[in-house]
Amino acid sequence: MNQLAKSFTRFSMLLVFTCLLAASAMGQSTRKQMRTANKFFNKENYRAALPAYEEVLAKDPDNAQALYRAGISYLTFDKEKAADYLYRAQKLKPNIDKELHYWLGRVDHINYRFDSAIEHFQAYQKEIPRRNEYRREEVAQLIQHARNAKREVANPKDVFVRNLGGTVNTAFSEHSPVISSDYNYLLFTSRSEASTGGKAAQDGEYFEDIFETNRLGEDEWEKPRIVSGALNSPGHDASIQLFDNDTKLLLYQSVNNGDIMVSERQSDGSWGAPKSISDKVNTRDFESDAYITPDGKTLYYSTSHYSENGDLDLYMIQRDNNGNWGTPKSLGRAINTPFDEDSPFLASDGTLYYSSRGNNSMGGYDIFAARYDSVANRRGRPENLGAPINTPDDDTYYRLAPDGSYAYLSSYRIGGYGEKDIYTINYIRNAALNGQVFTKADSIPIPGVELVFNGLQADKRPISYRDVTKPDSGAYAVQVLSGRKYQVQLSRDGEVIETQEIEVPVVVSDTTAITQNFYIEFVDTTGVLAGGTFAMEPVYFDTDEYILRPESTQELDSIARIMKANPNINISIEGHADARASDEYNLTLGQNRADAAYDYLVGKGISPKRLVTVTYGERRPAVPNTSEENMQLNRRTEFKVLPRQDDANQTVQ
Repeated sequence: MNQLAKSFTRFSMLLVFTCLLAASAMGQSTRKQMRTANKFFNKENYRAALPAYEEVLAKDPDNAQALYRAGISYLTFDKEKAADYLYRAQKLKPNIDKELHYWLGRVDHINYRFDSAIEHFQAYQKEIPRRNEYRREEVAQLIQHARNAKREVANPKDVFVRNLGGTVNTAFSEHSPVISSDYNYLLFTSRSEASTGGKAAQDGEYFEDIFETNRLGEDEWEKPRIVSGALNSPGHDASIQLFDNDTKLLLYQSVNNGDIMVSERQSDGSWGAPKSISDKVNTRDFESDAYITPDGKTLYYSTSHYSENGDLDLYMIQRDNNGNWGTPKSLGRAINTPFDEDSPFLASDGTLYYSSRGNNSMGGYDIFAARYDSVANRRGRPENLGAPINTPDDDTYYRLAPDGSYAYLSSYRIGGYGEKDIYTINYIRNAALNGQVFTKADSIPIPGVELVFNGLQADKRPISYRDVTKPDSGAYAVQVLSGRKYQVQLSRDGEVIETQEIEVPVVVSDTTAITQNFYIEFVDTTGVLAGGTFAMEPVYFDTDEYILRPESTQELDSIARIMKANPNINISIEGHADARASDEYNLTLGQNRADAAYDYLVGKGISPKRLVTVTYGERRPAVPNTSEENMQLNRRTEFKVLPRQDDANQTVQ
């Protein structure tokens, strides 16, 4: 071997040796990072585990174990990334863990892939040992939750759920919103980096603290600040409810395994040191959340003290006139299930809202309503508030505004800022939509224009509303469901003129009126818009008769000539009577009088499709029925211009 070949061989061996050393070092580093990540993972400190797993994956993207455990960790912070990591792990190593189908079911469930979630849960069921009855029951419940969620999501309620925004919500958990009576001061609980308590030892998250902010506008808040005074402790603190004219605050503190406390606002605006609400309420066990009635005499709260299996149940306790609390009473089996019930809230109409993991939950905690029946003196069966208020994940701390127009809740949803966020729920109401239809060229009102408003409900079912502009003003008025877009078809004489799109904003009061005018390209061929009118005078009848008088036929001949000369107009024939007989009799008499005019005009060659009859009997007198002369004026048939009958009679939802 020549010298050059020997040198090349030595270089190659050195290069291989160097690569082996580097690979060995990288392998040792990766194993060390995996050990660090697994240490946090096993303590359920997922936020600390994730950076270590990500470092492993940066060096070894196909590390199935890192992907698997990182996917489980991401369930709390990023649902979509959790799904991506878990499915990548399955693809790389289908038998990576006996719990794989369980976690795939969980991640599919919270990502709204319910059929796939059920398939994974059912596959996992087959692997559960028969002796593990607890796990079998848990998975059976998860399957039912997925079925419940599939049903509710397919039939959503027509409400508008909106994130409160990035000023309040952070990448950490925000929950327990408490709004003041004037809606301008918000207290809430956060586990953000601004917490004063540092990090909890077990899960690596920051301790919960209470924050406050003031409203700047309808959807705008000041930068939140931690509440001043002695409210926040070194442990967990959570806001619950303002009461007694916003001078007192119910709150939770993680003392004594978790207690309900009361703080009073000080003269400088800060909050005083919290005190236990009562030894009758707080026990050696976990008390989580509460609601006190406006008179301060009844407290609804959640506690694990009386439960056989340690779950939270809802109880109530009342205070006598001397301020002494009585004996706690369970809200009963209809409310309390073998699973957790929490976060009670009593609305002004007596409806109890609360969170539950039981009943027909869509997954995790859902918001339920138990309405009070004053006749039966008991609460009805709890109702799941359904989608989109509830999701397949935890939905808690529901707080309804006094006027019932909106509510707050805390929820972990796709598209949020991370973990739980605070959301508002607007209960959409009908809006009174009114206005006029004008010519685009010279803004002249157009009578007889049919407007059809086509939109969609939350479940994508079509809705439609209709009106025709009035002969004298070109005005219309409809009640439409707010908070959506409508395609508005404008037509006249059966021909579509044009279609426009409008957006009706969310309104929270049924008395809200919105003016919406339309300007359309329209060419008048009848002379109506230029000031022309159709002189159609009433015809009159003898007492208790519906035979046409000779002068009546003359007027009807005139009406027939007008209609033949103007084939675009249609008329309504309206029969009336005086008040001599019964209402029922007069309705029949009015119909007979309208029919007499109808038959005459049809006999004169007017198409029945251009005529419609209606009776008002004695219900719409032209003048009071106080004399024979006045009653003669009320025995009449009137004629009004309308759209064509076949258009007017179309059924619109």
